[in-house]
Amino acid sequence: MKQIIRGVCIDISSEGLGIIKANWMVIFVNGLLLNEEADVEIQYKRAGVFYAVIKKIYKFSKDRIKPLCPISTACGGCTFQNVTYQYELEFKKKKVEDAIRKIAHLDTKVNDVIPNDNPYHYRNKIQVPFGRENKHVVYGFYKSNTHRIIPIKECYIEDERAAKILQDIASLMDSMHIDPYNEDARTGVIRHVLIRTSHYYDDVMVVLVTNTKTFPSRNNFVKELTKRHSEIKSVIQNINMRDTNVILGEKEETLFGKNFIRDRLMDVEFHISSKSFFQVNPVQCEKLYKTALNFAKIDKNDEVLDAYAGVATIGIIASKVAKHVTSVESVKEAVENAKENAKRNNINNIDIIEADCTEYLINNDKHFDVVILDPPRKGSTPEFLNALINNAPSRIVYISCEPSTLARDLEILSKSYNIEVIQPVDMFSRSFHVETVVCLYKR
Repeated sequence: MKQIIRGVCIDISSEGLGIIKANWMVIFVNGLLLNEEADVEIQYKRAGVFYAVIKKIYKFSKDRIKPLCPISTACGGCTFQNVTYQYELEFKKKKVEDAIRKIAHLDTKVNDVIPNDNPYHYRNKIQVPFGRENKHVVYGFYKSNTHRIIPIKECYIEDERAAKILQDIASLMDSMHIDPYNEDARTGVIRHVLIRTSHYYDDVMVVLVTNTKTFPSRNNFVKELTKRHSEIKSVIQNINMRDTNVILGEKEETLFGKNFIRDRLMDVEFHISSKSFFQVNPVQCEKLYKTALNFAKIDKNDEVLDAYAGVATIGIIASKVAKHVTSVESVKEAVENAKENAKRNNINNIDIIEADCTEYLINNDKHFDVVILDPPRKGSTPEFLNALINNAPSRIVYISCEPSTLARDLEILSKSYNIEVIQPVDMFSRSFHVETVVCLYKR
């Protein structure tokens, strides 16, 4: 029998979990809000910390609301469906403040979070596993810390077009006897379905991630799916036969339409492939990029470095006002997409380079006036940051999706640069994630 503890939430973790301290135990509780009193049931222990679920709440927070999604707590993807949006924004600001103060050891003001006008149905990319339950094909999300699929009919943060497409994919799989992947037996066909949607255009891409090179009724399946959904402009089969948690495999085949869909950011058109990095919230992305470029103060005389460039979205946009932009990215597919996007938009003052950003900056003696960096969640490297300091650009704009690694890197940069502004942006509404833009200038 699992242990039940009664306690009061004394704090919120950086991942939005309520924290109870009872006797000698530190307990993290999904969905518990600050100052709420509840019975919680211990589920497991990891690294000295206990994780629990709510059994009964005795004292409710004034910020608690009824979530739109009935499985939001079980799914774990939407930490903040059960709170007011203002509570979420305040949490995200405090998360950035705490990281800056505790990790970077800086006492720099953090601005209020730039909000999302609609914190629901914003995601332009969703990837869901498929399985079988009671002889029927199901899809959904893995229960937190498990590989058990929690079936869904609609995800309230995904583009609304995706919900009906997923329903029809499951229905067609049932009627055409196309088996979902069985992770234990390593049998079956469809492992995941990835859907990408365009905000600006009525374009949708469906990616079928399969455990086989082909499958029965494949042509009829694609024909019927695209007949039901005229918005589908691309169907890709991605083949992943490995025993792995990585969703996408290396090989792909275009089954319908082209191997990309179109979208626009700040009047620049981009083609997005199945593997392209493209911000999942296009509306907030425009706010993010406008904020970053406003901080950068780029003019027609500036040499700009766009580091960790992805498909060079911000580099291509910056090239419209800069003298020249150098975009550096290590992922080959992203570099190819970036070059195609630059050519498509008739951008001639940008060099797109496939290279490790750290190695490029260390081994290159070109001086940059402005550097914009948008590293992955793990942040940059000390070697890159020190090479950046030696390069001595007048302005640095750091875009981050993880406050802890941002703060770690700012501690290095702040030895030579002053921080002008720290601006969080709510890119990932209803989750605990927060994007942050920091502007630094040379002392």
